[in-house]
Amino acid sequence: MRARGMESRGMASGVAALLMALASLAGTPAAAEVALEQRDDRVAVTIDGEEFTNYLFTGHDKPILFPLRSPRGIPLTRSWPVEKGVEGEPEDHPHHESLWFTHGSVNGHDFWAPRAHGAGPDDPVPHVEHLSVERCESGQSGVLLTTSRWVDAAGKPVLTEHRRMVFSADAEARSIFVTLELVADAGPVTFGDTKEGSFAFRVRPALQPNDSNGSQGASGRLVNSEGLVDFAAWGKRARWVDYSGVVDGATVGIALLDHPANLRHPTWWHAREYGLCGANPFGIHDFTGAPEGSGDHTIPAGDKLVLRYLLIFHEGDATAAGIDDRWKLWAEGGHP
Repeated sequence: MRARGMESRGMASGVAALLMALASLAGTPAAAEVALEQRDDRVAVTIDGEEFTNYLFTGHDKPILFPLRSPRGIPLTRSWPVEKGVEGEPEDHPHHESLWFTHGSVNGHDFWAPRAHGAGPDDPVPHVEHLSVERCESGQSGVLLTTSRWVDAAGKPVLTEHRRMVFSADAEARSIFVTLELVADAGPVTFGDTKEGSFAFRVRPALQPNDSNGSQGASGRLVNSEGLVDFAAWGKRARWVDYSGVVDGATVGIALLDHPANLRHPTWWHAREYGLCGANPFGIHDFTGAPEGSGDHTIPAGDKLVLRYLLIFHEGDATAAGIDDRWKLWAEGGHP
């Protein structure tokens, strides 16, 4: 099976042009070598021979990306629960696994926290099942295409996900361009109105605005494209959200950018001071107090929903990293 509509030459040239434009922000060409290696349980991603991340597709209730490192190799997302015993890390919300994409109500099934309802570690729950790697390509940008199937607790298919990830780097940042194509090939699919979603990551404690949920060492700042900071950014619409903080004397951060072509752009954000950041176009009731169901979105049978995001793992804070300029370049240049 091939991911549909994601491999045209026009898109490939668009990636190259965008990488050159992003590199110009740092005043240096994008010459890093990105290598992807497919293994039994993951696709390993290195940049100039150093670990950047792994696309882990076994051992979890959904595929995740872990770890995620800054240009200097500093881990930016929480290690727990993938790795345990890291000093200062809270052990809350076990479904917050580094970086992932799920949602709390999909045809009534909870894919976000499927084991929060009394299920044991070996009990069947709604989950995202990795099916195949369609493309795994190294170069000055790395390209990974995968196919997954969302299934309910009984194993019945709900939808098929085709994911395209483009990994790249310049002198100041590492980036992942993500395209999610959600196909309603098993009947209509309704993403329900809940804050529990959707495309999300959980930062390490140093990037949190405050110590909470048992964490230690918070020195971070949460800011969005509208200038709202920390708690004020939760549930608000914005083009992007950024977390930054100090680790070993260096300021580093993560930004998540929403594409103008996405459903209900600019999206709402499930962005918490304890380190959760989720782009969620569906949770309108929880975020705004609108009537329940206001955020429901149904994909008709046989149709699809496409969502596009850009992740930037950077040095400095959002201003120093030029996150708003990077968003404008991405928005004007299309998506890979």
